[in-house]
Amino acid sequence: MRNLFNDDVMSLDTYIMFKLKEETAKLTPELKAKNRTPISLAMGAPTANPPKMIIQRLKEILDEDGIHMYSIPKGEKYYRDAISLRMKNRFGVDINPDTEIFSLIGSKEGIANLIRTLITSKKEELEKDVIMVPDPGYASYSEFIKCSGGKAYPIPLTIENDYKPDMEEIFTNLVNDGYKPENVKAMILNFPNNPLGATTTKEYVKSVIEFCKKHEIILISDAAYCDLYFEESEKPFSVFELEGAKDIAVEFYSFSKPYALTGWRLGWVCGNSEIIQRFGKAKSTIDNGIFKALQKACAEILNSKEGDKYIQEGNEGYKRKQAIMVKGFKELGWDIDETKVPHTTFYLWLPVPPRYNSAFEFCEDLLKKSGVVVVPGNAFGKYGEGFFRLSYVCSDEQLQEVIDRMKADGFTFN
Repeated sequence: MRNLFNDDVMSLDTYIMFKLKEETAKLTPELKAKNRTPISLAMGAPTANPPKMIIQRLKEILDEDGIHMYSIPKGEKYYRDAISLRMKNRFGVDINPDTEIFSLIGSKEGIANLIRTLITSKKEELEKDVIMVPDPGYASYSEFIKCSGGKAYPIPLTIENDYKPDMEEIFTNLVNDGYKPENVKAMILNFPNNPLGATTTKEYVKSVIEFCKKHEIILISDAAYCDLYFEESEKPFSVFELEGAKDIAVEFYSFSKPYALTGWRLGWVCGNSEIIQRFGKAKSTIDNGIFKALQKACAEILNSKEGDKYIQEGNEGYKRKQAIMVKGFKELGWDIDETKVPHTTFYLWLPVPPRYNSAFEFCEDLLKKSGVVVVPGNAFGKYGEGFFRLSYVCSDEQLQEVIDRMKADGFTFN
């Protein structure tokens, strides 16, 4: 059957999180036997229950007439109106609900389908359409591009460039590597960043907007973590707060992270009306929209006091959890400058102890000896080698158990 699938799809690898789950499942009996039942700090997904309000409203909405019928791909008007109001309330930006918003079955699906609309598959490496992606960055970006027949070109995010790379320098490198400038279709911006947790400045994003306009490429902003922050000074912003962004940008949002609705699969994309409309035409051939009951319940949570309180309380919890992990890893010998630890997302990005030859070697050792599951940094790109990512989404007690196990099992930095 292999010869029936296209080469781009055949080149795909299993998503790193599923690979980690499979490996953990194999080792679980052995780990339980030595009192090291696995604790996963791998998956970037909230473990709390969603807001009670949204569960109750969903139950009520399910009895409404017509709620179980087909929706429309762009989203019901009440859903788009609520999104438009949320963008105004949260960021102070005006987004037209009729021409500048489209519903998504989660932002992951939306980004994948936008990439499919931009790339024309080509066999010759240097003839391929290019989308520039953050490195380290969300692992699926590169896979989306690869299976569409394009080239994912890395944008290095490093301590040395303060996670603010010079885009003109990268573009020059891309051309010097033999790729055609006219084949560069887009760049992906992701702040707060997965896996780094890093934020950025409006000044830097303004320079990115100017870069995209100069080279006539689309700016794809992935704002999945925009509501996960616990210091007002690091409050994330929308690209549309900056002049000229709507000329070339679209921004993706998700209900998964702020409201712990990962299984519901809802999100939206908003921004440049021409991009939204062209994306919408393609999307309309793929699905018939989101279950209307989910849209209605989520529309009601977006601008509610209950929703805002839920996000605030969740962020207070993440702040506490981050403090547990930072304190614990400092006790284990990691040299962590607390003034430089990002106060966003639920990720901690740390260097691998120098005695290990690779991030994979460290993560494998930590799993087999202590039953602690973390993600090797190179799963997020070549610039992630030498680092690992952990997610502090489980209970405070489990997080402290991780630190205690590492101490007992000799997992110090030096």
